[in-house]
Amino acid sequence: MKSLVLAALLSATASMSMAADKYTLDSSHSQVVFTYNHLGYSTTTGMFSGFEGEIMFDQENPENSSVSVSMPTKSMFTGWEERDTHFMTDDFFGATDEDMITFTSTAIEVTGENTANITGDLTMNDITKSVVLDAKLNQTGDHPMQGKPWAGFDATTTLLRSEFGVDKFAPFVGDEVQVKISLEAMKAE
Repeated sequence: MKSLVLAALLSATASMSMAADKYTLDSSHSQVVFTYNHLGYSTTTGMFSGFEGEIMFDQENPENSSVSVSMPTKSMFTGWEERDTHFMTDDFFGATDEDMITFTSTAIEVTGENTANITGDLTMNDITKSVVLDAKLNQTGDHPMQGKPWAGFDATTTLLRSEFGVDKFAPFVGDEVQVKISLEAMKAE
């Protein structure tokens, strides 16, 4: 009896993983944009780029999907070189050329026809915390110029930078960071 149950579980696991299609990120059309309050006077904006990663996308059963992405910490750009340089010092990230920010999903809860909450482990500044992304599937279909399956997603979340050891000048410079993610991915061959 145990072997029948084990065989059924293995078969179900195999069919779930076979239903998901592998997509790789299109780095040229994927970015993370963040904003935070600066002393109550303004909202400062920055972005990260240089994404790498993959999405195992099961369009019929999105809860069986997964995502794993990374980007270089030093890809951050705020539009002011002195600020970018300061953010990479020990006051904030203490970043080297090898430092990466990573996100790996741990669960997906479908919340609507094209929406889901994606829970995952975010590692930044050598600290890992669970975060939830409010995600939306924008579109799937054949890319008009590439001629192959493509998918686009947007997601938002709010982080407390102090939870990741990036708390210099808090609370005067806002601890809450609003994050907007937009990415495109192509079906892997």
